[in-house]
Amino acid sequence: MLLCVFGRTLSGIDKCQICSRREDVQVFRTMTDFNFLAALETVTGLYGETLQIPCNNGAMKAEDVLITKWKYDKGDGLSGDLLVKQKNQNVSISAADEYKGRVSLAANSSLLLSAATLADQRTFTCMEVVGADIAEYPVNVVVHKFPTELEISEQSKDLEIGKLTKLGTCTARDANPPANITWLKNGKPLLADGNRISIQTSVLVDPVTGLSTTTSTLEYSAEKEDKNAQFTCSTRGLLSSPVTFSITYSTENIILTVIAEAPLVEGDNVTLKCEADGNPAPTGFNFHLKGEVVTVKDGDTYAINNVSRDTTGEYKCSLIDDPSMESSEDITVNYLDINFSPSGKIVKRAGEGLPLDLNIYSSGEAKVSWTKDGAEMEKKPDLNKLTYSQSGVYECEVTMGPLRRKASFQLVVEGAPAVKQLSQQLSDDRLHKVLICEAEGFPKPVVSWSINGTLLDESDFVDGMITHKIKVVPSANLTVSCTVSNEFGSDTRPINVSSLNWKVRVDKQGNDQTKVVVGVVVGVLIATAVIGLAYWLYMKKSKQGSWKTGEKENGSSEEEKKLEEKVEENSQKAEV
Repeated sequence: MLLCVFGRTLSGIDKCQICSRREDVQVFRTMTDFNFLAALETVTGLYGETLQIPCNNGAMKAEDVLITKWKYDKGDGLSGDLLVKQKNQNVSISAADEYKGRVSLAANSSLLLSAATLADQRTFTCMEVVGADIAEYPVNVVVHKFPTELEISEQSKDLEIGKLTKLGTCTARDANPPANITWLKNGKPLLADGNRISIQTSVLVDPVTGLSTTTSTLEYSAEKEDKNAQFTCSTRGLLSSPVTFSITYSTENIILTVIAEAPLVEGDNVTLKCEADGNPAPTGFNFHLKGEVVTVKDGDTYAINNVSRDTTGEYKCSLIDDPSMESSEDITVNYLDINFSPSGKIVKRAGEGLPLDLNIYSSGEAKVSWTKDGAEMEKKPDLNKLTYSQSGVYECEVTMGPLRRKASFQLVVEGAPAVKQLSQQLSDDRLHKVLICEAEGFPKPVVSWSINGTLLDESDFVDGMITHKIKVVPSANLTVSCTVSNEFGSDTRPINVSSLNWKVRVDKQGNDQTKVVVGVVVGVLIATAVIGLAYWLYMKKSKQGSWKTGEKENGSSEEEKKLEEKVEENSQKAEV
């Protein structure tokens, strides 16, 4: 057969017939003698969009191509022309029927096919004439379409544990190729296992459009864990809206909960709450209240107000239709009572005892603490032998958790006063003596002295103690007494106070003080020596006479005593 292209023959042909018209061009379907047919490739497009079908992928330069022609396979060995373009000329479109107005040629010789449908799934062929060569490039076209929607219908109202139940049907409409539907639970795929999961799929093709509708039905045997689980279906990136189902199962466990502030004390309120794991949940319960049964038909709680220690005990709840299924809890009401004596104001005499009696009645271990006049004490006060310092307000506090109980009493220790200490000291200026009298007693003792003095200070009366200070300038050695008294009696204590006269005279000498003291000391020493010598001579003579006559020495003894006192007095002056 002769192949002619617009007035000239192709190489390899001995005889040529000149073709004067474009319509006379014929292309052989079989090119065994020329070996320039290209391999078949496939192009995939989307439904309703424009397809771009390549011609030899644009390998030929546009300026080298003499003729480009597109045609399509009509079936039964027939082909239909679409368009042709000669070099330096406009495109000539010859498409008819379903391709009329839908085809055009791109700059790279690709065929542009608009509004793709499933009917366009066929072979399109591009023919190019370059120089003395001619080649054909067939392209297979496939058209895909995503489903228009994905939804779950025919949903079950609830699922029953252990029973295979139709959960719903997922539908993917108008797709090509037919959609593959996957079921998911909480985002994880479900696979049919012939036991708890069954999936049935069917595909229906529209005879007009050729599009497919896929339906997938899921049958599912639920578990307790499926409560609130979300089921979805998906295909090609599309995901349906999630659906949830009520899971039906009978009660297997029941729980009683005690709702109250911790720890529970007398006067608080308590709520008993009974819960069962069945679905639907029971609408009522029996509450067992220490031998009494109360039925609550439309609720799961029971309130106990203003509890007391008698409320302590075991409580239960059970199902109305199955009393054997029950739950129990113990309720403990904490309480604290104390009985304490003495109380009020207690007056005791010093030296007496005061017993303290504390009895504690509580639901647990209690802690006891003591204070005296608001100050914390390390231990329980010992009041077996009372002293004035133990007077005050005592408070006992008993605690157990948040519970606190207090008891208090006022102790007054009274009695006759006593001088605890009487002392003296030289003042800082060494010009007078300070006498200090410390006494205790209650009520507050009155302090008096046997000598007139100047009051320096009187301390506060604290814990039955008082300190009284006076200053005196004694001109001679004397005994001074401090007397304390109140309505219960009195007490007196003396103290010897030495004179300050010599010190005053010495102090008046001013700058001659040292000389006077030295002179006095020397004179006293000489006088003492003289008197001592005379005394020795006298004693010697007297003793000799006595030995001779045997007379008693009474008179001599008295004289000796006087002399010794004189010597001692002079010695004291010398020491000063």
